[in-house]
Amino acid sequence: MFTPYDWQEGIGNRAQFIEGKLAQGAPVLAVSLDAGILVFTYRRQARKIYEIYDRLIFAGIGQQSDVEALRVAALEFASKEGYSRSEEDVTIQRVATAISAPMKRAFSDFNAAPIVARSLFGEVNTTPADDLYYALDYDGDYTMSRNAAVIAGTLDAADALREKLNGFDTATTPEAAIDRLREVWLSSFDSESGDTPEDVLKGLSPEAILLERSDAREDRFRTLIQEEF
Repeated sequence: MFTPYDWQEGIGNRAQFIEGKLAQGAPVLAVSLDAGILVFTYRRQARKIYEIYDRLIFAGIGQQSDVEALRVAALEFASKEGYSRSEEDVTIQRVATAISAPMKRAFSDFNAAPIVARSLFGEVNTTPADDLYYALDYDGDYTMSRNAAVIAGTLDAADALREKLNGFDTATTPEAAIDRLREVWLSSFDSESGDTPEDVLKGLSPEAILLERSDAREDRFRTLIQEEF
């Protein structure tokens, strides 16, 4: 007989398994600038940052197949919303909550594999103060923020990095902001391990994307660091 205690223990085991998988995930940092939303990270091979609609950006860490599944689901939902309603109806709130529901079901369904991923959605608006971020966890829960957002291998690491982004000067140029974000990104690694920045970054390539605030160009999604492969 399956008791509430068994269910609670099973949920705890699933959470522990997923968190163990995510623990070494490289952080993704996002800040709002006058120029737009800047998202920065380091990666090994597969991209982490994607455009999913005209004003919406997506990033994910975790199992690559699950990150890709979330990206495709968000892209399809946004496209359908834009087609059946209007482009103005495609908001970060609608997209994030639509993705949250199946994540909750997958996490609590012991007959299905859980989603091993954390994801970040950002929406660029008229001013930096109007930008909005949703960070979705593997269990479908999400948090909203403005000005800056972080996803990382652990929630404690994300909170510590988010604290370092508080008060980020929105007038900073994207190029100067990248330099600052590199420093913050590297600070997430334990300096007591003896690893140098060169050790930490070995085999990694930077990825920086600006989702421009201005709609002067047809495509707002701009790559700031060229491919290094």
